[in-house]
Amino acid sequence: MYDIVKAMDWNYVSTIASEGNYGESGVDAFQQISREAGGLCIAQSIKIPREPKPGEFDKIVKRLMETSNARGVIIFANEDDIKRVLEAAKKANLTGHFLFVGSDSWGAKSSPILDQEDVAEGAVTILPKRASIDGFDQYFTSRSLENNRRNIWFGEFWEDDFKCKLTRPGDDLSRRKCTGEERISQESQYEQEGKVQFVIDAVYAMAHALHTMHIDLCPGYMGVCDKMDPVEGKNLLHYIHSVNFNGSAGTGVMFNENGDAPGRYDIFQYQLSNVSNPGYKVIGQWTNHLRLNPEDMQWSGGERRVPDSVCSYPCYPGQMKRMVKGVPCCWHCELCDGYQYQLDEFSCDTCPYDMRPFTNRTGCRPTPIVKLEWASGWALFPLFIAILGILATSGVIITFIRFNDTPIVRASGRELSYVLLTGIFLIYFITFLMIAEPSIGVCAMRRLLLGLGMAISYSAMLTKTNRIYRIFEQGKIAVTPPKFISPTSQIIITFILISVQLLGVFIWFGVMPPHAIIDYEEQKPPNPEFARGLLKCDMSDLSLILCLSYALILMITCTTFAIKSRGVPENFNEAKPIGFAMYTTCIIWLAFVPIFFGTAQSESKMYIQTMTLTVSMSLSATVSLGMLYIPKVYTIIFHPEQNVQKRAGGKPAAATVSVKANDKPNGESKPSSIMPDRSQ
Repeated sequence: MYDIVKAMDWNYVSTIASEGNYGESGVDAFQQISREAGGLCIAQSIKIPREPKPGEFDKIVKRLMETSNARGVIIFANEDDIKRVLEAAKKANLTGHFLFVGSDSWGAKSSPILDQEDVAEGAVTILPKRASIDGFDQYFTSRSLENNRRNIWFGEFWEDDFKCKLTRPGDDLSRRKCTGEERISQESQYEQEGKVQFVIDAVYAMAHALHTMHIDLCPGYMGVCDKMDPVEGKNLLHYIHSVNFNGSAGTGVMFNENGDAPGRYDIFQYQLSNVSNPGYKVIGQWTNHLRLNPEDMQWSGGERRVPDSVCSYPCYPGQMKRMVKGVPCCWHCELCDGYQYQLDEFSCDTCPYDMRPFTNRTGCRPTPIVKLEWASGWALFPLFIAILGILATSGVIITFIRFNDTPIVRASGRELSYVLLTGIFLIYFITFLMIAEPSIGVCAMRRLLLGLGMAISYSAMLTKTNRIYRIFEQGKIAVTPPKFISPTSQIIITFILISVQLLGVFIWFGVMPPHAIIDYEEQKPPNPEFARGLLKCDMSDLSLILCLSYALILMITCTTFAIKSRGVPENFNEAKPIGFAMYTTCIIWLAFVPIFFGTAQSESKMYIQTMTLTVSMSLSATVSLGMLYIPKVYTIIFHPEQNVQKRAGGKPAAATVSVKANDKPNGESKPSSIMPDRSQ
């Protein structure tokens, strides 16, 4: 029966046994084999009392349903108990749920399933392989009350078989009286009992054992000698275990070390649906090993697939088993979560930091590497602004070079203007470095130019505003001009301020050489399918801010001087544009800070921060370019007549010089009577 259960891939069944030696010993043997072989767990082991109380079988069915996954029920019970179990299952509306495997007490009998055929459908039963013994039918059917008086139970059989009553003093004569003329198989149904061969073989086994015992203990002695009077039971059992002869059916009769005869069984299944002759059908045999024909099996409703009787179904790939304590056939399947993969049947492990699990979590695969692409939406807008800015800056530089000696260009402070325009150009150019694929060279240039462009621009503007402020303040107390206001002095001061930024960057290079890294933590969401490794430079948010901090200090200082210089006379023509540029730039960077740091936890952090930084820098450069130089270029290009020096009285200087000079727009004239622009 164990082999049958395993052949159907069941690993979780219940057992029912009638109280008594047959049922209890059968279930005990089944459970022992299950423990020794492994792979089969007993969900419920139920014993039916000899005298069951009302409702006892309903309770049995209820107990079976406590472990409803254990649909297979191994039953060692008498016919009446089998019938009542089936009745209780039908009463509970569980027809087709239980899959019974019955012992030889069920066999191929009709009485246990009478009126319960639909519940018993699919039941698999066993019956010792039996053969009809030649000559027995003729012998038995010739027995009568007259010629079989030696069998004291024969009269009781006669009454039951012929439904009559033998006359005895004091008996109730209400039943028909037996005449003694009745004949077996003529007036009653007769079929040779399947166990006849085993009874005959059992008698012969005893006879062979006694014969061998007599030869050994009483050699040459007729009758029973003293050593066999009385016969010692243990000694006789030893001789019974040792017999070996051909039985009545021509098969060998012998016993193993446990006293069991070789098992030879036919395996039946009760089939009801989709068959022309409902009933028991042979589906296999067992003789030392199982031979089962699955194609001949049929279950409730005509289903061909063997139903399941398992505690837990196999886990899917990527799930580990969490065993139920004390029940080796039961477990819970738990999905390996996060970045874990299934290490083995019972455990998960975390993938290496640069890998993520497969979709089915059976292993790990490399995490895809991404970077900010040129065609990305995060890059196109900053690139568009940067390209326009570079074109505009280049146009301003070309215009200033072309009209280098004109009054407007000279009045702007040519030397510092070229320095400032260089800084603006670098600010626009850094956008391309921030989007370029990170490498050692790109990362080094990012460190160098990220703060340098702003440092150059704001150093030049700070020098300008400081010069204007000092001239204005000095004029209040003395007529002598302040020191270090010459173009050369201004250039030296500007480059000293710029050198501080360069020194800081070179120290950074020495302490921590630049290199590209792959960051696997920044884009590591709960769902590993969206995990990405980011190729980027080794610049943290803090180091980036520190890189810009000096330029921001210059910007704030420049703004302070711009505020202080807001009341200068009108002919200090760059004070107010620089002030407006600084105010606007401060607003831009005040908006930059919350956006930059507010996205620190975002999965798109790198993209948002890169876009925010480059756009903010480009806007600040655009403000400086627009406030300080676009008006001048507009005047130079579209109103060249205004690009002339003015005298102290406000008239064009060209009135006092030669006609040739006056006729030339954007001309250069240097008469001694002209008052120079004090903003230079």
